[in-house]
Amino acid sequence: MQATDLRVALFSGNYNYTRDGANQTLNLLVGHLLKRGAKVRIYSPTSRRPAFPPTGDLVSVPSVKLPGGRDEYKLAWGMPARVRQDVDAFAPNLIHVSAPDLLGHAAVRYGRTHGIPVVASYHTRFETYVRYYGIGFLEPIMISLQKKFYSNVDEVLAPSQMMGEILRDWGVETSITRWSRGVNHDRFNPSRRSLEWRRSLGIADDEIAVGFLGRLVKEKGLDVFAQAMHALDMRGVRHKTLVVGEGPARDWFAKEIPDAVFAGFQTGDDLGRAVASMDVFFNPSVTETFGNVTLEAMAAQVPVVAARASGAVGLIDDGVTGLIVDPTDIQGYADALQRFCEDDAFRLSAGQAGHAKAAGYLWETINQAVLDTYLKVIERRAR
Repeated sequence: MQATDLRVALFSGNYNYTRDGANQTLNLLVGHLLKRGAKVRIYSPTSRRPAFPPTGDLVSVPSVKLPGGRDEYKLAWGMPARVRQDVDAFAPNLIHVSAPDLLGHAAVRYGRTHGIPVVASYHTRFETYVRYYGIGFLEPIMISLQKKFYSNVDEVLAPSQMMGEILRDWGVETSITRWSRGVNHDRFNPSRRSLEWRRSLGIADDEIAVGFLGRLVKEKGLDVFAQAMHALDMRGVRHKTLVVGEGPARDWFAKEIPDAVFAGFQTGDDLGRAVASMDVFFNPSVTETFGNVTLEAMAAQVPVVAARASGAVGLIDDGVTGLIVDPTDIQGYADALQRFCEDDAFRLSAGQAGHAKAAGYLWETINQAVLDTYLKVIERRAR
């Protein structure tokens, strides 16, 4: 079988109606598959005003908005008859599910019923989210449900070695292939750095800008970020906090770090400029499966301080390209940030080392690995 023989039905909980790292990754994958001659049809909730145009043919799936102040996301109600008939007509020879939601479960059942191999990619550590919404007691249940889901597919695409190890620890015995992430090197590189842009935000040339990049939501570790910055303030370390992004927790975050500069939502080359204009990137999130924003900072030659979690381990070389800290060690984060703020030589060398490592993360190579996995899974099933 060749790439041109592939007919892939991709099921996503959010393909383009709200911009996030997961759907950016999926759109880039679909672009690569189409370029190689594969046929792809995507099934996902949609909106009248999506965040960006979809790559490929997108079929709208009925959905409802999530409650609890997170109505920017939607939950698909499985696979109704209209959608199932569309899948029948498309006649896929491989199904790709990107989330263990109701739509994902329906897609897996469809694959099993019709004898079609199913590949599942892991993008979001949903089990960690409950910690931030006062329902941490549900975490073991979330893990159990995910174990069952990923044990019922033919192949799992995990973004990092550590994430694959976590799935194994849960008891998932399905074959696991690593699907890493790439970076847009034209957009994220040190040449985008702009002192003029920094000055327009009130950041002096000699101030160390400690940056946050991402959606402003609780599960990104905003509480830990704020506590670490308070600890840095208490030490009298000269710095400026630069926050890039928007989200429902913005007002809360602004009250917690009132001296921070909020640059708002940035996209395209403006985002590349914002990242390159940081001096240190601080990512305390433990919910990342890979850490796309961390890789973007590295590509921009910005050293990283990050939580010892699945989004950083294996990507950051501790003490070389950045510093990794135990997730709740506030003083440890402050130590790492202070070192980068006060040791110019170390900050420069770590940034350069990160830039060199990021050069090896190319979307073309990484997405070809997924296409090759599709073909491998189909051939394995045929045997």
